[in-house]
Amino acid sequence: MSEHVLDAKGLNCPLPILKAKKMLKSVPKGEILVVYATDPGSVADFAAFCNQTGNELVESSQDGDVYVFKIKHTADA
Repeated sequence: MSEHVLDAKGLNCPLPILKAKKMLKSVPKGEILVVYATDPGSVADFAAFCNQTGNELVESSQDGDVYVFKIKHTADA
């Protein structure tokens, strides 16, 4: 299983979600998109995004000031 990376650090809502949605279109189904973000609102945003689109939020963690989201592409974003 491959991982694809999106660096959305420094971007504020809604840009991390919009960029993730766009990038997921190029990620083959079943593969992982790893998103790095610094906007604290992105925690709730990515949970809601995955819930609404049907993609799987595999992991949501924090490393210092950076939030890390691993999204498995399981649905059309």
